[in-house]
Amino acid sequence: MNRLLSGVCAGALMLAFGAGTALAGDLPGKFEGVTVDVKLIGGQQYEKLYERIPEWEKATGAKVNILTKKNGFDIDKELKSDIASGSTNWCVGWNHSSFAPQYTGLYTDLSKLLPKEEIDAFVPSTIKAATIDGKLEMLPRAQFDVSALYYQKSLYENADNKTKFKAKYGYDLVPPDTWKEVTDQAEFFANPPNFYGTQFAGKEEAINGRFYEMVVAEGGEYLDKDGKPVFNSEAGIRALDWFVNLYKAKAVPAGTTNYLWDDLGQGFASGTVAINLDWPGWAGFFNDPKSSKVAGNVGVKVAPKGSSGKRTGWSGFHGFSVTENCPNKEAAASLVWWLTNEDSQKLEAAAGPLPTRTAVWDWDLKQAENDPYKKEVLSAFQEEAKHAFAVPQTPEWIEISNAVYPELQAAILGDKTSKQALDEAAAKATQILQDAGKL
Repeated sequence: MNRLLSGVCAGALMLAFGAGTALAGDLPGKFEGVTVDVKLIGGQQYEKLYERIPEWEKATGAKVNILTKKNGFDIDKELKSDIASGSTNWCVGWNHSSFAPQYTGLYTDLSKLLPKEEIDAFVPSTIKAATIDGKLEMLPRAQFDVSALYYQKSLYENADNKTKFKAKYGYDLVPPDTWKEVTDQAEFFANPPNFYGTQFAGKEEAINGRFYEMVVAEGGEYLDKDGKPVFNSEAGIRALDWFVNLYKAKAVPAGTTNYLWDDLGQGFASGTVAINLDWPGWAGFFNDPKSSKVAGNVGVKVAPKGSSGKRTGWSGFHGFSVTENCPNKEAAASLVWWLTNEDSQKLEAAAGPLPTRTAVWDWDLKQAENDPYKKEVLSAFQEEAKHAFAVPQTPEWIEISNAVYPELQAAILGDKTSKQALDEAAAKATQILQDAGKL
């Protein structure tokens, strides 16, 4: 988190276009008659920001045409289809640090389109991660993602729960600090089909990412130092067994293998889940009585430790990019700047997501001083950020995820043992990397 809170504050806003050529006029600029075609991520925690687009249109004279608004996994498939078919003459697209290595031919270098002073206003570590092969391929939005543990406070304050739990498990009922404690508590609180101990996203990169961070917490590796898949290890089996055993115990919803992020958010907000590992973007939603039945009853703490003593901490961040084939890169870069500038980041951060601009971190901490819940949220995520780690930095990560997650599902559903599933998943991942010339 020290890295997240370090950086340089924004300076003068002069728009620079082309290879070092500065044009007159401050951001956001004037682009009368220009239409910018965009492809965005959709979903509850992302939508509020897009309400600022009409302000940019009014300020610049340009128009924004939203071609696509989908979840990250579906838009990833669409971007790959566009690349394969050569249909990349739209302008602004979603990007993410975990997905970005796949798109190096799709997106252009934003450092040639925006002033250095604005780029320097971002947390340096995020700009470093957004720079691939020397190209700044995206500007990070206020969506730095690492997961902390949300829980219903009243369950831990209930005297009857405390007595019964202590009698059954031999230790006091307090918010969990290890994944073993999460297992015990999830099984204890579960009362299917009306109430569940916990939940997890069970498909796409979502389950593979959760599995990856559990492998790390169990003391294992996903890829070794030579880039070879080694997650079919004892640590990998322990990690996968965590999902398998909770499903078998009916401590998670039966449909969890089909869940993605919005399903988890809505599930915890419905009041039917005790413990929920989730992203910072849901913090405001969970504590808003208009959207959540657990509002006023939400606790937040750092993610638990695995058996190795390491905490889970799979992390990344969302951003916006400009395509190489965009017919008006200057207008597109202006829109990307607008959606990631201080006002935009304050708008997103106010609802819980973590900012990626240094000055907005300072602002966010100031806002929390008289808001106990916001203070608890920021404290938990500041602590969790110390344990954050990215996915393996290979362009094949998503392709590997797409091959691995059906095997993880097969084990969770009881169709294969954890060892069988992981051996087959590792073989598939190895073949992908061999085909790419990486092994």
